[in-house]
Amino acid sequence: MSQAKHQAQNAEQDHNPKRDPEPRSNTEKDPEDWVTGGEPMTGAQASYMKTLSEIADEPEAFDESLTKAEASIRIDELKEKTGR
Repeated sequence: MSQAKHQAQNAEQDHNPKRDPEPRSNTEKDPEDWVTGGEPMTGAQASYMKTLSEIADEPEAFDESLTKAEASIRIDELKEKTGR
């Protein structure tokens, strides 16, 4: 195997997405693509959504039955409304 080919293979194997110069390329996924998106939202999501819904004066926006993915989308909507 040529040295150039060997180096190219090592570079592929050594690729670390944490060192990606385009950090958003590996840190943001569409919530609909999350493997765990259908699980119940986390406690942190529930707390943050509750706070944002109160700040937005939209208590009905808080829904503890949402999934992780749905909660993420709702939180993003509330963040936009509240400017947070």
